[in-house]
Amino acid sequence: VKERTMQLEIANTELEAFSYSVSHDLRTPLRAINGYSAILKEDYGSKLDDEGNRLMQNIADGGKMMTHLIDDLLAFSRLGRQKLTLTTVDMQLLAETVVTELLDNQPENKYKIIIGSLPPCYGDAALLKQVFINLIGNAIKYSSKKHHPQIEIGYKDEMDKTIYFVKDNGDGFDMAYADKLFGVFQRLHTQDEFEGTGIGLSLVKRIINKHDGHIWAEGIKDSGATFYICLPKNNKTE
Repeated sequence: VKERTMQLEIANTELEAFSYSVSHDLRTPLRAINGYSAILKEDYGSKLDDEGNRLMQNIADGGKMMTHLIDDLLAFSRLGRQKLTLTTVDMQLLAETVVTELLDNQPENKYKIIIGSLPPCYGDAALLKQVFINLIGNAIKYSSKKHHPQIEIGYKDEMDKTIYFVKDNGDGFDMAYADKLFGVFQRLHTQDEFEGTGIGLSLVKRIINKHDGHIWAEGIKDSGATFYICLPKNNKTE
């Protein structure tokens, strides 16, 4: 078992190094693609017909998508080597801060967001903020097509653990595919329906695992989803 564990750790380290190297090396040619496509659009856009401009926009959109993918891959690969900086985290303030930051990027604030009284936890504040950015950001994204999108951020208190949750009334998902939610590059929606790289939830899962917690989700297609993160209690939060 020890030998198998060691081999798995070595394989994970090599995979992280490979992902980092590939992602880093892709930045230079991608930067050139994005730069030249922007120049072409600015200098020659007026000379192209509608189809030419459509294709040019597709190139720009593809470059933007690839940039986001590389950023997510780099974050995912770095996380394996990152050590936790443990402190008492004000989860209430963290949720409020993330909601404010995310709504600043919305063209219209049509969302009803309810933040319950969240207890603190003992963890890495920066990484837990990334968890909330992903989960609350997804809730905003997948409820964006609803006339009255509503999101609730709350918690459940249990004996030796605290369960935080982010609930929305958005597009939801079929529970038959719930096991695919946290896999790298696994998506239950097409790019045309909702933008995404398929790495965000796997990054969240990895962060929660590093905190000795776990994450799961419940959903109903077209009727919303709830994501739960369970973190062990620590007497430093009491």
